[in-house]
Amino acid sequence: MHTALSKEQIDAYRRDGFLVVENFLSPEELDHWRTAVTEAVAERKGRKMPDRETKTGEEDGINKESDYFGKVFDQLLNLWQTNDKVKKIMLDEKLGGMVATLSGWEATRIWHDQALIKRPWANPTSWHLDTPFWSFSDRRALSIWVALDDATLENGCLYFIPGSYHSTGFENPGIGKNMDAVFEFYPAFLQARSVAAPMKAGSCSFHNGLTIHGAGANMTGGFRRAMTCAYMPDGAVFNGIQNILTDEQVSHLKPGDLLNNDEQNPLIFRRGG
Repeated sequence: MHTALSKEQIDAYRRDGFLVVENFLSPEELDHWRTAVTEAVAERKGRKMPDRETKTGEEDGINKESDYFGKVFDQLLNLWQTNDKVKKIMLDEKLGGMVATLSGWEATRIWHDQALIKRPWANPTSWHLDTPFWSFSDRRALSIWVALDDATLENGCLYFIPGSYHSTGFENPGIGKNMDAVFEFYPAFLQARSVAAPMKAGSCSFHNGLTIHGAGANMTGGFRRAMTCAYMPDGAVFNGIQNILTDEQVSHLKPGDLLNNDEQNPLIFRRGG
């Protein structure tokens, strides 16, 4: 992995709330990531999460428009918990270091990984925010998005609203049929300029969880696969939202409690070792 970041890249991320890193993976690393993710997805047999029976495309309590949403992408979370190859990839300290450098925090924990697979002719992903879905509220939280196939204007690459994360908050209409629903909450960005982020396979992007972003429809007969991971700072606290947490975990948490369970949210990097 090409994990070194220049000052210009760090400054661009902090200004815009997203950053594209070309050729993040070598050809050999890309092949390994593809093999690991394909294996992990097959092992799940469609189940979205390790501890739940909900399958991708089914209503899951997060989004009620399941018929439409099920045709946006296949979403399989926390593959690192069920596949050792993905675990080794996701827990790489160098990834945690990149995240800490961009975010400005001292130590990085994984929130969750997820494979996001747009099938042929898949629906677009509406403009949305990420962090409001999660069980903690931190304005610095961010994700990496690694292209396992070329992500193009035709097959559903990402789009971002530059700088939006400076002004957005933790209100979010979710991901539904209406591409513009997020602007009901954040009308200042109705006339904003969006930026497309096409990427060659093996490239990646980082984006802040409060950056407004979406993805186009897949207008092709091929797949658009991506492997992603969301990160939080060590010291993040529970905000009362269950999200990926198990019923058992939530039963022992109250708002304000630390989310420091290494079995669920492993610490992968601390500055200074």
